[in-house]
Amino acid sequence: MKGQIKILDKPSLRRLVSQMKAHLADSEKQRQADAVFAKIEQLQEFGAAEDVAVYWSLNDEIDTSRFIEKWYNKKRIWLPVVVGDDLIFRQYTGIGNMRKGAFGIPEPTGPELNDIASIGVIIVPGVAFDLQNNRMGRGRGFYDRLLANSKAYKIGAAYSCQLFSQIPTEQTDIPMDLVVVG
Repeated sequence: MKGQIKILDKPSLRRLVSQMKAHLADSEKQRQADAVFAKIEQLQEFGAAEDVAVYWSLNDEIDTSRFIEKWYNKKRIWLPVVVGDDLIFRQYTGIGNMRKGAFGIPEPTGPELNDIASIGVIIVPGVAFDLQNNRMGRGRGFYDRLLANSKAYKIGAAYSCQLFSQIPTEQTDIPMDLVVVG
């Protein structure tokens, strides 16, 4: 067994990542967020996309607020809104047009997206990612259900401590096209 790494189960991996993120200084979190979005902005897929879906970050996720504010007047930025067990997208039209939604997450009140096929790039949060572009979320399957029907270029955004050589996956887990870490 020497030299082999045991793959943690999903609950154990979620706890481990939470502990590692808790030790990141705020300045390091911002440095990594800036690095992640600088890389994304250089991607051909991002440049070509008129419609970009991204998430409004929670305190333990790569901060998306500066990226959203920078781009919402240049591209159509769509943020998720929880409706029952599913996500829909509404257009971000400014910080003043947000309301507290499910799980206390701010959600936009702009127009609802009618055609998910119009999304060119979707930037997705995750608890952990691996070198094969697999993603592990928080366990409710919101993004996996959404991504199963999307042709968008899927980008996972994460702190460097969230990237592993391999994570546990299930058949319903939708891999990313690219994972970008700080």
